Amino acid sequence: MAASPMGSAALRGPLPGTGSTVSVLTATAIVVADMVGVGVFTSLGFQVKDIPSGFSILLLWAVGGIVALCGVFSYGELGAMFPRSSGEYNFLGRAYHPAFGFLAGWVSATVGFAAPVALAAMAFGEYGRAILPDAPPLALAVGVVWLVSIVQLTGVRHSSTFQLLATILKVVLIVAFLVAGFAIATPQPVSFAPSSAALGQVLSAPFAISLVFVMYSFSGWNAATYIIGEMRFPERNLPRAMLSGTLIVLVLYLALNAVFLHSAPIDKLAGQLDVARISGSYIFGEVGGRVVGAMICVGLISSISAMMWIGPRVMMTMGEDIPALQLFARRSTSGAPAYAILFQLTVASLLLFTRSFEAVLDFIQFALLFCSFFTVAGVIKLRITHPELPRPYRAWGYPVTPAVFLLVTGFMMYYLLTQRPLQSALGTLIMISGLLIYAIFRKRPDHPATETPG
Repeated sequence: MAASPMGSAALRGPLPGTGSTVSVLTATAIVVADMVGVGVFTSLGFQVKDIPSGFSILLLWAVGGIVALCGVFSYGELGAMFPRSSGEYNFLGRAYHPAFGFLAGWVSATVGFAAPVALAAMAFGEYGRAILPDAPPLALAVGVVWLVSIVQLTGVRHSSTFQLLATILKVVLIVAFLVAGFAIATPQPVSFAPSSAALGQVLSAPFAISLVFVMYSFSGWNAATYIIGEMRFPERNLPRAMLSGTLIVLVLYLALNAVFLHSAPIDKLAGQLDVARISGSYIFGEVGGRVVGAMICVGLISSISAMMWIGPRVMMTMGEDIPALQLFARRSTSGAPAYAILFQLTVASLLLFTRSFEAVLDFIQFALLFCSFFTVAGVIKLRITHPELPRPYRAWGYPVTPAVFLLVTGFMMYYLLTQRPLQSALGTLIMISGLLIYAIFRKRPDHPATETPG
């Protein structure tokens, strides 16, 4: 018999001793930190090869932000309905079946966060050479992951303070870079006004394909859903945090791409990976590389911190539901899920030492999109099958906004299936392995918190 939505553990407040200590400001910082990684600093060079128009490039990033906002509205409705930490594990389990939730949780808890942490840490090691040229990148990468993990182990209050300060510093440095770019750099002959040629580029295949990679740069807009149980007034603050964070990132992304195009010639950017360094050299001269390297390093610290915070909450929540994983549900006296944090730290470290994180990221992209697709589809399903459920927040623009997100995400899944069939197949196998493990674990009695409503 399904649990009553209002009486299950999924709608209870945080566990005793943890406290609702995460403010809307900190939750917003987590969203911003998780979204702004290295993607926006590296992808423009490949976009301008086929879309050499300032207007088209900015429109491309604007469309990506709008699609992310469409996802925010749907996740906000689910998060307000079921305010329990763990993101898709919670949402898919409630909207469909606990097995579907476990599938998403399995991917997230094992490699879904550990692989991006390892990638961000390795990027930190590479950019850190601009500041410490003699330091081994791997040592810097491992060091930053362990340092951030130690902060997470000290508890939610210290994590909140660290995350907020690191993210504020990241945003301040980016804004300083933007101001310098527009004030110091010699303007390039690039137009941001719409034209007939630019409109033709918007309707082209390269624009659609570029949107796939822009959406990867926007991933992380749902970060706050993984810590709902630690938020103050989650029914109200979760949608606010995701909306505010995504809007901030959208503005930063548009401004960064504008300053890259404003400060450096398009032919110098085309096909290049390190567009931020190239732009920095035109703005600051010879020291431009170091300035940009320092900026990205600081930004990556906040990104790694966000992922080391939210990722273990998936394993923690799974541990609350599944007896075989109950070790990971244990919290320290300061409220930190210590064993879950140490588990993710171990996996991230192994991926760093084996240099396998890039391959793992290729494998899980399809699985992550698959889970996001069905989470948003779950909003529509629950509106039809359970219209009586309390909805403290209702998705703005429903049903158009969920449909837009599903359309774009479906295109991204199609792109991966056709362009990377082997990686997509391996990602599917990872999900299937999660179902097999669920079948073994769920021979024990079901936990009411993961049952579907109704």
